[in-house]
Amino acid sequence: MDIYDELVRLRRLGQKCALATIVQVNGSIPSFESAKMLIREDGSIVGTVGGGCVEAEVWNAAREVMETEKAKNLEFNLGQSAAYDNGLICGGQLKVFVEPVVPHPQALIFGGGHVSRAISQVATIAGFETVVVDDRESFANRERFPEAAETYAGEYEEIFPKLNVTGSTYIVIVTRGHRDDMRVLRWAVTTQSRYLAMIGSRRKTLSVIRELVEKEGLPYAAFERLNAPMGLDIGAITPEEIAVSVVAEMIAVRRNPRSAWRNLSKSVFAGDESRALLK
Repeated sequence: MDIYDELVRLRRLGQKCALATIVQVNGSIPSFESAKMLIREDGSIVGTVGGGCVEAEVWNAAREVMETEKAKNLEFNLGQSAAYDNGLICGGQLKVFVEPVVPHPQALIFGGGHVSRAISQVATIAGFETVVVDDRESFANRERFPEAAETYAGEYEEIFPKLNVTGSTYIVIVTRGHRDDMRVLRWAVTTQSRYLAMIGSRRKTLSVIRELVEKEGLPYAAFERLNAPMGLDIGAITPEEIAVSVVAEMIAVRRNPRSAWRNLSKSVFAGDESRALLK
């Protein structure tokens, strides 16, 4: 299997991977300069950088690199440590560069109103690929969202199976009403999206959650990662200001992958007011 073909395939599927390359060699090593190994999210590999303990340490570093999305340099001296007594004591040294390969982040926006238009525009400028979904064709179309990669018009439940949601997907629920928000949220909490937010006050959000819990049996735990009210608290009022606050929150989540979402934004269950409303 060609490493580069597999790298492109994984990226198109929205899956992370890490590419390890031997960038410097001194002396004798069980591989060669420029040798490469691709590590997938599931831990499987393509290619090799020499096997043994070197490869095991590179594999561990690759897992960290995929999590942090920050590259890492590794150095090995194959003549110093008894840890390499499995045939890798060649007396040489090598340096390995491990880099993350992450898919393009996708902003999946439900609703085609004024706020959604502004979010799509700002998110596109910030480097997100936007996809807009609405149950009205007049609100989800190429003319209304020329910057969007895709637009879908139709019943939400019919569109859900068409959407590829991965750990690089950011879901924003901004539909035209309470009931439609609930329809989307019911599905969204079952996905592995990196970010999930819904428009509306905390009181409104908690009422939606309570209904899904009490009438449909969903656990409260399913909603713990929901960001609501959505966006950073900057006093936003206009659709454009709201878009800036939401996309800023998405960027915070994207650029701080080691931090839990609750450290970057707001748990919908946070605070005494929320706990009181849930009683």
